[in-house]
Amino acid sequence: MCCRLEFGMKASGMRMVTRSWSREPGAGPRGIGEEAAPLGRGEAAAGTQWHFFAEGRKSHRPMRRQRKAQSLSVAYEASDDEKGEGTELLKVPSWEPQDWQQQLANIRTMRSGKDAPVDQLGTEHCYDPSAPPKVQRYQVLLSLMLSSQTKDQVTAGAMQRLRARGLTVDSILQTDDSTLGTLIYPVGFWRNKVKYIKQTSAILQQRYGGDIPASVAELVALPGVGPKMAHLAMAVAWGTVSGIAVDTHVHRIANRLKWTKKVTKSPEETRRALEEWLPRNLWSEINGLLVGFGQQTCLPVRPRCQACLNQAMCPAAHRL
Repeated sequence: MCCRLEFGMKASGMRMVTRSWSREPGAGPRGIGEEAAPLGRGEAAAGTQWHFFAEGRKSHRPMRRQRKAQSLSVAYEASDDEKGEGTELLKVPSWEPQDWQQQLANIRTMRSGKDAPVDQLGTEHCYDPSAPPKVQRYQVLLSLMLSSQTKDQVTAGAMQRLRARGLTVDSILQTDDSTLGTLIYPVGFWRNKVKYIKQTSAILQQRYGGDIPASVAELVALPGVGPKMAHLAMAVAWGTVSGIAVDTHVHRIANRLKWTKKVTKSPEETRRALEEWLPRNLWSEINGLLVGFGQQTCLPVRPRCQACLNQAMCPAAHRL
């Protein structure tokens, strides 16, 4: 499609015309919200041919040999008013891992039994479904705080002991540190978690009426709550998919399968890398799938590659 721009030059009696082509041959549609790559210096001039026409007067300059016009690729982003009115947007192809769809399908097959620890003892199973909604959400957040650096079996045991005493914001604040430590032991870093649980519970009582925040930003501002916990809390407690929850299992497997453009050094870096290409409709299931897969097959040490359906297409299989 060709765009024609005309600029009137009243003072000189001349007008300037330029033509540009918005697509190169074979270019696909660009997605909404994606911006065209900025042009480098000189690219605009090199890709556009200017023609000057004298109107009513003769030019005394010698005629120059015209060069063949070159095309200028420009991607336009429609405004909010223009979207949905037949505007064709160009889509810049994004990076995605090789064979990821088949790898994901194989992981789904291997996880079809739903018999990993996370399937029976994960956060979704640690709260009291008969409690008021506000209390349920608080219990979800507490189970996530306990789960850091802790196996699901240990977290579930600690939650059972806490629930047996009536697990609410008020009951936790009324429990002394020594008793609380005894109830949650032997979760990882239990002494620190006693402190964080008390501090967070006090904040929830003072600022949120005993409920938990409904945004990732507010959740991660609570003592002892990290990004993974926040995204899982949004999903389980509020039913909102705010991002991919990445723990050590997801972080490890994503790097082994090369589901990131480059090696990532932290779960949070892995989360950002995955969200760049993984379709959003898959974000809610990817944590549970990969955590269980990591618990049963893709172990941190001595992974069971021989039993893995992805062995032939896993970049890491030959060196583990």
